Amino acid sequence: MTDVTETSIATQKIETSKQRQSRIIGVLLIVLALFVVFVFGLGLSGDATFRLSRPTDPFALPNLVVPAGPFTYVAAALLAFLGARELIRGGTRWTSLSLGFGLAILVFAFLVWATAGKSFSLTGMLQATVVRAMPIALGGLAGVLCERVAVVNIAIEGMLLAGAFTGALIGSLLGGWGGLVAAVLVGGAFGFILAALVVTYRMDQIVAGVVINLFVLGVTSYVSSQVFSELRQLNNAPVFRAVKIPLLGDLPVIGPMLFNQNIFVYGALILVTLATYYLFHTRSGLRARAVGEHPRAADTLGVNVYRTRYIHVTLGGMVAGFGGAWFTLGSVGRFDENMTGGRGFIGLAAMIFGRWHPVGALMAALVFGFADSLQQKLALLNTPIPSEFLSMAPYIATIIVVAGLIGRARPPAADGKPYVKE
Repeated sequence: MTDVTETSIATQKIETSKQRQSRIIGVLLIVLALFVVFVFGLGLSGDATFRLSRPTDPFALPNLVVPAGPFTYVAAALLAFLGARELIRGGTRWTSLSLGFGLAILVFAFLVWATAGKSFSLTGMLQATVVRAMPIALGGLAGVLCERVAVVNIAIEGMLLAGAFTGALIGSLLGGWGGLVAAVLVGGAFGFILAALVVTYRMDQIVAGVVINLFVLGVTSYVSSQVFSELRQLNNAPVFRAVKIPLLGDLPVIGPMLFNQNIFVYGALILVTLATYYLFHTRSGLRARAVGEHPRAADTLGVNVYRTRYIHVTLGGMVAGFGGAWFTLGSVGRFDENMTGGRGFIGLAAMIFGRWHPVGALMAALVFGFADSLQQKLALLNTPIPSEFLSMAPYIATIIVVAGLIGRARPPAADGKPYVKE
């Protein structure tokens, strides 16, 4: 009888929490509706023109022309409707969807406001979104591989930075492919070091990750300022150019987005597909997830918990090294101090937003990539917003996700807990 009562109380607490979250989101959506009306709508005139095709595209689509003023009020009305719906019917399973849809409306209303009376290449921004999302997606995938076996990898930022540095240095000496292979191996080496610290020596996982981040930042900053400044030929790596897939690359909008990219975009999509299949459709993936959920039970069934964690954390480091190489071999061809700019931490947020699933992490990375490309594209439109505020866009998106405003996710049950074999 006591167990039934406790279960009933727990269920009521969950429902109360859902209703509270729904009311908060409802109020937020209504506030956003008022914000759209009074900030974006008042005095707004002209049409916002979004170009869907480029002059060189074989299949041209007409431009998307949106009357800026009327659309702003329509967007505000939709936001108010979603907010009122959450206040009236709080606690439903559609709460997160309402918030996501509301934020999408807000973003598009912002784009219309910024582009009013101007022309804007929507296809170009979406292509840049995919490109800028890739290091975040690879960082998120590295986190998924580690945390699915209950190892928290705070060192993703350092692994990305090490991959970028190695890619530039070895790429300058041996060419692009040599630099790419070296970046993957160095990332794997740091993954192995992290595994040794937290699995064998049971060091605090957060502290171990911070140590690796600080070590990589210190070494790369010193070499960049003291060595690369004198020997510039060591920091002049080739860049992998975009490879257009025949026929698919000529498709409107999605062709430039997905089928006219460099090796890092294609590699990230392939890795996400392989990781999803491995984790959720193979016996080895099931064992890995069992180690993350209940390592003692997995050990009892004959799974080597230590070896499983070593393998997956090392693989996560290799994925992060590959993602780090994007910054140099896939972008500018040279290394700059701390050039990853916190993308490893944003990758962790993408992993949480994606609920520890490779595809979810990729989708979340696209959100962050969109915020990143948005601030750069809007700078070209001469919007009245200071550039410093535009640069904050990807980090604001990170705060929103980590704060749990788009729904909370449950990590693997043993995540962050050391395992001691009896």
